[in-house]
Amino acid sequence: MPLLKAGDQFPAVTVTPAGSDPLQLPDALAGGFGVVLFYRGSWCPYCNAQLRAFQRAEERLAREGVKVVALSVDGEAATRELIQKHGLTFPVGHSADARLLEEATGAFVHEDPTYLQSTGFVLSPEGRVLVSVYSSGAIGRLLPDDVVGFVQYAKRQAEG
Repeated sequence: MPLLKAGDQFPAVTVTPAGSDPLQLPDALAGGFGVVLFYRGSWCPYCNAQLRAFQRAEERLAREGVKVVALSVDGEAATRELIQKHGLTFPVGHSADARLLEEATGAFVHEDPTYLQSTGFVLSPEGRVLVSVYSSGAIGRLLPDDVVGFVQYAKRQAEG
């Protein structure tokens, strides 16, 4: 699968958040800007820092109409622990199929053990990719300050 680029429609992806019903992306983010984060796992310190940063930025993101969803191959128990540890209030999906997401989005997959490399997407209210950030290793990921600034810019551009 080629990498998703600006203007591409984000593919249909099912995310199963810990303790709640599955969400269908991009539909679950419709009407506002969306951020979709694939993280390596609860064991990854860079991923933990990224998820904490998005949680700390929750109010600023909400003011801009940005909804966040994260997911990894972690099982539900590890995902619940991660949510509790960091007080995450956005949906965090578990038990993702790395191969299906690789095929649908072009995300890089680490082999043995199998997990998704950090991948992030900023989506338009219509579910189109505005920005995609692919990492082939531990570093290189979306940051909430960049997302807020980018969404503000996109809104100004849309106003003419």
